[in-house]
Amino acid sequence: MFKILFLFFFFLISSLGKEQTNILFAFADDWGRQAGIYSSIEGAGGINDAVKTPHFDNIAKNGVLFNNAFVSAPSCTPCRSSILSGMNFWETGRGAILQGAVWDHEIPTWPLLLKGSGYHIGYTYKVWSPGSPRDAGIGGSANAFKKAGTNFNEFSQYVSRQTAQGVRLKDAKKVLYREVSQNFQSFLAGRKKDQAFVYWFGPTNVHRKWTKGSGKKLWGIDPDELKGKMPAFLPDVPDVRQDLADYLGEIAAFDAGLGILIKELKKAGEYENTIVVVSGDHGPPGFPQGKCNLYDFGTRVCLAISGPGVSAGRVVDDFVCLPDLAPTFLEAGKVKIPDSMSARSLWKVLKSKKEGLVDPIRDAVFTGRERHVETARPGYVPYPQRSIRTQNFQFIINFRPKRWPLGDPYLLDGEQEPTLEEVETNTRITLADQDAGPTKAWIVSNRKNPKVKPFYDHAFGKRPREELYDMNKDPDQMNNLAMDKSYAGVAKKLRARLMNYLRSTKDPRVLENGKFFETPPMAGP
Repeated sequence: MFKILFLFFFFLISSLGKEQTNILFAFADDWGRQAGIYSSIEGAGGINDAVKTPHFDNIAKNGVLFNNAFVSAPSCTPCRSSILSGMNFWETGRGAILQGAVWDHEIPTWPLLLKGSGYHIGYTYKVWSPGSPRDAGIGGSANAFKKAGTNFNEFSQYVSRQTAQGVRLKDAKKVLYREVSQNFQSFLAGRKKDQAFVYWFGPTNVHRKWTKGSGKKLWGIDPDELKGKMPAFLPDVPDVRQDLADYLGEIAAFDAGLGILIKELKKAGEYENTIVVVSGDHGPPGFPQGKCNLYDFGTRVCLAISGPGVSAGRVVDDFVCLPDLAPTFLEAGKVKIPDSMSARSLWKVLKSKKEGLVDPIRDAVFTGRERHVETARPGYVPYPQRSIRTQNFQFIINFRPKRWPLGDPYLLDGEQEPTLEEVETNTRITLADQDAGPTKAWIVSNRKNPKVKPFYDHAFGKRPREELYDMNKDPDQMNNLAMDKSYAGVAKKLRARLMNYLRSTKDPRVLENGKFFETPPMAGP
């Protein structure tokens, strides 16, 4: 009798293990909502016309493409803190900032919860920083798989160096593709038989810096293709178009890496039992309205999910925030979702047969920002913002409007004009919450030109306490309607909803006049 019961429980446990679904999370640094498939939704005429993402597009076609996916914060560490914890970034303590971030070990994270349920977990490249991945709940260096190398993080630099030495472009790329495949193979080889796995693929190549001209040389993305298609906040000039084309080239490289992972999944016979989730941690770095901004160019990102249980071939308009991935992953792994997670699982949307708006409750997202570069303003003070984004409007509160939104300008009385090279290569030399790069350098160095000054003022000038944008009439968010009397009712409604949400989630920004974020250690280095 004992033997029969033993065998029964053995097969029961084995079958439960096999029912657990694998998870592949491909998450690119600084990748916004730039993918070829979005061009077919928006219609031709925008920068997505030039993007080459065949593997992401294929995941979207075989799964669900999210049209309105947003990050909690447009800065890498707070965004990743929110994803790991399934919480708004402001609920993660010192995980809510970049410089000086410290992980609160009392906060449960989905990778370790899945590991505790029997999953084999691992990552390559970046998960959370500063600090070790262990600090953010992925399990430490024992779960890092990078023996084949980390050169993929500098894709354009590596390939450009190799080709300059006479290596064929195709062969130089193959070296990096082999690195991706070998790191993933090493991860798969480390699991037990039939053990479900979670793998986080987090290359940083889309983060600056890139090699100038690499978008065209490596991927055939011609800057001239972008002429006449630039959003209103970007100058439609050769320097900026080339910078954007190079950025799109790095996205193409990330997508190629994704293709390698899919190929390896199929080779291992695991593709049909793997949920594939692909996204990025915020918008483009070094461009106006991108990274470190709450506008769509900074917070709206690509998101596609495919795999077992997902009702495929749909585009959904539900407003989702990336912290929603945490309970989604736990539900996929049949792990209890902790009460600490304020985010909501996406499985209701993923299983539905509907397109458009699937879950009526998902009609808005809440985003925010505190501090990015610690030296952007004297005293390490942040630039606190919170926002609500709905289908028709975005409403933003800038809690300290007297501060410079992207950092104090370099030039003070008697200071020397920074060179073009300094602005292009040194993030901290001026307006430090916008990464250095050719676009920033062009705008800053040409700011006295009457035709360029509006771009400079719009990107770097001080902002009013409140901003309101009509997304149907003004998708580039250039015309602030907060003081327009005809929109007063809209502003009042959105203001109340935003503030109610911040209070209900105990946002430190609305408690004691923001004391938690305004004083050390939060304001310290």
